[in-house]
Amino acid sequence: MSAFPTRRIGLVANPSAGKGRAAAAAPQLTGMLRARGHEILDLSADSAGAALAKARAAVAAGSIDALAVLGGDGMAHLGVNACAGTEIPLAIVPAGTGNDIADSLGLARGNLLQAAAALDALQVRRIDAGRIVGGVDGDALGAGLGTSAARSWFGGSVYAGFDAVVNARANQWRWPPGQMRYNLAILRELPVFQAIPYVIETDEQHIETEAMLVVVANVRSYGGGMRVAPDALPDDGLLDVLILHRLPRHEFIRVFPTVFSGGHVGHPAVELLQARRVSLEAHGIPVFADGEPFTRLPVTVEVVPGAVTMVVA
Repeated sequence: MSAFPTRRIGLVANPSAGKGRAAAAAPQLTGMLRARGHEILDLSADSAGAALAKARAAVAAGSIDALAVLGGDGMAHLGVNACAGTEIPLAIVPAGTGNDIADSLGLARGNLLQAAAALDALQVRRIDAGRIVGGVDGDALGAGLGTSAARSWFGGSVYAGFDAVVNARANQWRWPPGQMRYNLAILRELPVFQAIPYVIETDEQHIETEAMLVVVANVRSYGGGMRVAPDALPDDGLLDVLILHRLPRHEFIRVFPTVFSGGHVGHPAVELLQARRVSLEAHGIPVFADGEPFTRLPVTVEVVPGAVTMVVA
């Protein structure tokens, strides 16, 4: 039994995350928490949209003391949309292919003992979340989490450009599996991709530019470890904005992979800004939030300081 008060914990697992690692981890974590005397409410469902609806209902009703999500950034996105703007703590148990939000919080992948201990003690910190306004219905991009109106929050990043075009292309294919699908999508899109004319408004700037991509980040990395905004902090009350301005195709091929290490910083075509509110305009460009298809431009993104109570190790 635990030395801490007994709690009722909602649990959502993504059965396909991390090649089934999240599905395998869910009963193990459930057993650990029950051994400590906690009650577990399984909020998983056949679809991510249905799971979000169940989680949000449990949070709104006050029927759980905390929500735990097992998976990658998609599950973290679900949890943020269920808990943002409430006092219910969110615990992210990283078990997916991309775990950028969890990594930014120092949460170890696959460490169920750490996750169980954190939920037991329920030590928390407040982090910021981004909120998205506007755009076309997210179902137009095949968003499994439901319409954009139903999930306006993000914890990691919003992106619209070459990266989003590649992601949208890869989501149209069922084969090949995993990262290879995205690699093939890059090869498919790169020869035909043209720099996009953007209009970008921040708190203090009006920018009209042709760019390869624009990322609005709450944490330092996205896309499974690409350090797009190396200095971004999830609790500084600011969003970090990356603009990769127009480049010749051969130079873009050289620069884009350096984002994994943060080596793009300092390149003449890279512009990094900080803002509390950002508006992006471009015609019909897909927008992804935390790796999930969300909507199409134009959108406005704003930071909400301390919007999420996060369980920490």
